[in-house]
Amino acid sequence: MEYQLIDGKATAAAIKQEIAQEVEAIVAGGGKRPHLAAVLVGHDGGSETYVKNKVLACEQCGFKSTLIRYEADVTEQELLQCVARLNQDDDVDGFIVQLPLPAHIDEQRVIMAIDYRKDVDGFHPINVGRMAIGLPCFISATPLGILTLLRHYGIETSGKQCVVLGRSNIVGKPMAQLMMQKQYGDSTVTVCHSHSTHLKETCREADILIAAIGRPGFVTADMVKEGAVVIDVGTTRVPDATRKSGFRLSGDVDFDAVAPRCAYITPVPGGVGPMTICSLMKNTLSAGKKEFYP
Repeated sequence: MEYQLIDGKATAAAIKQEIAQEVEAIVAGGGKRPHLAAVLVGHDGGSETYVKNKVLACEQCGFKSTLIRYEADVTEQELLQCVARLNQDDDVDGFIVQLPLPAHIDEQRVIMAIDYRKDVDGFHPINVGRMAIGLPCFISATPLGILTLLRHYGIETSGKQCVVLGRSNIVGKPMAQLMMQKQYGDSTVTVCHSHSTHLKETCREADILIAAIGRPGFVTADMVKEGAVVIDVGTTRVPDATRKSGFRLSGDVDFDAVAPRCAYITPVPGGVGPMTICSLMKNTLSAGKKEFYP
């Protein structure tokens, strides 16, 4: 079967261009340039790359951006004081604290401390709750990026069988919620995880399979129905001696084996990743315009 590659990189570039045009129009009209701040703790390789890409995306969108760095031994108290300062800073429209945080810091406590009106990552319980009942809010960036890709490619989701593989707060749970909701996916949704019995059989029934389980190559050809749409959220660094960096990024899907069975499939890298950052930019623009929370 001839599959179509879902190009997240090209889609994200087009959307960032639209955002940049809107920002210039806002500034030309005497409005404020949106300002995104990012807090980075420690030197985790993946987090470093993500934050670097986020700062770069801010430039492309015409946003002001601020990067605040702390060493891995920062105390929880210091981090919470930083969050409080950002909450109070009228120039900052939205901010993120890059996860994961070091083990000695309570992630949930930090997320709870963020002003939900500036929570452009969409992790605060108020945003999560509003999303669950279909109220306007900041939607978590990766699920929003996936929805945007499905729409961009005109992929029909209404009434379809959707299987979400993984149940994290960042991807699995919000993705399932959104795919179920009438105004977004309007699909019939099943959530599977590593302890699900009949995992293969369930996945094989999916018209749309969203893999967010964090295990390289977990989804094999015998788990995918002919003509399915496969969205691969996984990005795991696996050692690769042939690369200068010493590693390559691997998705949750065994791409070479699965792709021939698909109607549409996302690559890793270049699929969901760029759309996640693009969604963060969309949320920051909404924060700057006070779209959800006047």
